[in-house]
Amino acid sequence: MSTRFAEIGTLPLAQGGELRDARLAYVTYGTLAPDGRNAVLLTHGYTSSHLFADGGEAASEGSWAGLVGPGKAIDTDRFFVVSSNMLGSAFGSTAPSSINPATGREYGPDFPLITLPDIVAAQKRMLDGLGVKELVAVVGPSYGGFQAFAWGVQYPGFMRGLVPAVTALKTSGQVDTDGLLARFATDPNWNGGHYYSAGGILATMTALREETLRRYGAEAALRARLPDEAAVAAEITRQARAWAEAFDGHSLVVLGRALNYFDATPDVGRIKAKVLYVISRTDSLFPPSLEGVVMPALKAAGVDARYHEIDSENGHLASGADSAKWAPALAAFMAELAG
Repeated sequence: MSTRFAEIGTLPLAQGGELRDARLAYVTYGTLAPDGRNAVLLTHGYTSSHLFADGGEAASEGSWAGLVGPGKAIDTDRFFVVSSNMLGSAFGSTAPSSINPATGREYGPDFPLITLPDIVAAQKRMLDGLGVKELVAVVGPSYGGFQAFAWGVQYPGFMRGLVPAVTALKTSGQVDTDGLLARFATDPNWNGGHYYSAGGILATMTALREETLRRYGAEAALRARLPDEAAVAAEITRQARAWAEAFDGHSLVVLGRALNYFDATPDVGRIKAKVLYVISRTDSLFPPSLEGVVMPALKAAGVDARYHEIDSENGHLASGADSAKWAPALAAFMAELAG
């Protein structure tokens, strides 16, 4: 599908200030019903993009192509699916690599502090512009799951369901954005953070991505189809470089800071939507033990919530890499919401 852009104007920011001439990149599948009430919002992960349901490596944290499409769990013959890039991300939305109207050059390290409420508010403006009157569900993995919970507490009457996958009500630990900046600053192209004209910080970003892929469980998935450890290592390096050529280091920092401000726990009582909470059995970032934290919090707040555990060896990548193992649960939940 072709990426489109929603011009959302000047966006006031929750922590003060504003973002001028903001826009969101997005893609759609299916057709919006005349009443504007058959839409599903897909929200992507920290380092992936709005094309994560299209498949391919650019999707980063596993492909959701097995879950979205005609006759699939999120059935595009029935639902109008909007997959939104995050504000601050590196795939076409207003972000640190965008031109700052005040200076005429890339924002870089001068990009303002944004939060999950800002990211969601930008998406709400986009959906309003598309004529969406109600969401059937907000569905997404990892950082996309944080967005789903943020939608649930910020616009509780606007959706019937939430599907936060391989995620939690808050991050399990602070994203070390100072550490990221210190590491980026060791790159010879750093230039005080204004590295765009210097050719970027490709080597540093590639190394960082290799570490992330291993932490997410990519080695397990690759071992199933590659002959030896050398081939696995080479493929991880290849994928990491492809990602690093597309992503921006400042986006990692901006989105990390936004995540550090987010905790939906105190506000779960605002959630009116039904919830399908999904975790992978082998996810080290969001382990199954979180079920004992998240589900009681939702139940105590009176939220209609159910839990599904993906029986997968693919760790944090399971929601995409093993989509077939939880597609029936997702399909049943979507049918319940539509019915």
